[in-house]
Amino acid sequence: MTFVVAAFQLPPLAILGLGILLVILLITKCRLHPFFALLVTGIVVGMLSESLPGEGSHWIKAVETPLQEMGVLAGKIAFVIALAAVIGICLTESGAADKIVLRFVAVLGEKRAGVAMLLSGFVLSVPVFFDTVFFLLIPLARALARRVGKNYVFFVMAMAGGGVITHSVVPPTPGPLLMAERYELSLGAAILGGTLMGLFPAFVALLVSKRLDNRFPVSPGGDGAQGEASFSEEGLPPFWLAILPVVLPVALVTSVSIIDALGPDETTGWYQTLAFLGNKNVALLVGALLSVGLVVRKLGRDREALEGFINDALQTAGVIILITSAGGAFGAMIGHSGIKETIQQMSADGRGLILLAWVVAAVMKIAQGSGTVAMITTSSMMAGVVSQTELGFHPIYIYMATGFGSLFVSWMNDSGFWVVGRMSGFSEKQTLKTWTVLLAIIAVVGLIQTVIISYLLPLA
Repeated sequence: MTFVVAAFQLPPLAILGLGILLVILLITKCRLHPFFALLVTGIVVGMLSESLPGEGSHWIKAVETPLQEMGVLAGKIAFVIALAAVIGICLTESGAADKIVLRFVAVLGEKRAGVAMLLSGFVLSVPVFFDTVFFLLIPLARALARRVGKNYVFFVMAMAGGGVITHSVVPPTPGPLLMAERYELSLGAAILGGTLMGLFPAFVALLVSKRLDNRFPVSPGGDGAQGEASFSEEGLPPFWLAILPVVLPVALVTSVSIIDALGPDETTGWYQTLAFLGNKNVALLVGALLSVGLVVRKLGRDREALEGFINDALQTAGVIILITSAGGAFGAMIGHSGIKETIQQMSADGRGLILLAWVVAAVMKIAQGSGTVAMITTSSMMAGVVSQTELGFHPIYIYMATGFGSLFVSWMNDSGFWVVGRMSGFSEKQTLKTWTVLLAIIAVVGLIQTVIISYLLPLA
């Protein structure tokens, strides 16, 4: 059996290239679900690897090892993803998300409605999936454009640009959550770093959105136009209560990371209490309970409706957990192929890994369309290298490069392309000229920012 494996032994880089190509072909050409595509590719990579941990038949280990790796990762992320899904759907169904958006618009005024739309997308995409945020906000963007008589493309692109940034770099959305786990970052560090480093690209997205609106004006309506928004806040929860399920978990998790950096006495009662509440599982559970309370506040004792909302959220979360865990299994098998040592030899300067992470994520995004799959595959592949390399800077920068790379170029194979285009009433050509261009610019600006800050503030 060893002879058979040796006969087909490939260099680690060849195994990596074959693995990425196989994932792309299985998803794009064979139309295989990403869960199966990633898991099957992980098994193939295991079969081609020279050695795998454990004893027994190499072929059996090639099948069982990725399954075991998948289970380990699922145990770390499944609960958090499920809770994030519950928070997201409850914010939507309770009217809390509407309240947040309308308050931003009211405070900033219609003259700064583009900023309000950007902030709405930026904040809501932390706990709510991007597609859901877009469905929620597009009627408001259309209504605002009709009220002011212009700026429809500006409102749509600002809202979507803000949303896609936090969707890609701020947990607990699945891609960033998996990246934080693979790069061994605390959830607080990932949330804080992703939020702060997402601000400048969001500002750039605002400027680019305005310019796109000037160059390619589109009127609200047309094919795919959906519904109309109300500006009334009647029946909606108070703003502080609406935003609490988003802000409180983030505050708890990040406060622990900040305090840890100051070197506290970990034996004190106050620290142990804060560390417990700031644990990602506990903090998200608190947020989920608060969001469920908002739904109960609106629906009363309609238990059947509440169960329906939560079941829908968990069904969505279940698919994402499977894909994310399978991606982790694929990455673990890539690690067993010997790629870590090869990439270390190629990248004497640790910052070469920043560019490599961005390029791999960008290639994966262009090839198969899903930003989440791009993040999962890239971070899983890079994780072992990052953990064993003298970087000279904090791994948060590899994390950010992966997230921004996963945004690069959204086109016809990306479900987000069709969501934005169809829901906005844009033609395919208009979507390419606006949405695709915007994401490419955000991705490149994010990379440049990440490299510069890694030199100015290495945090090592």
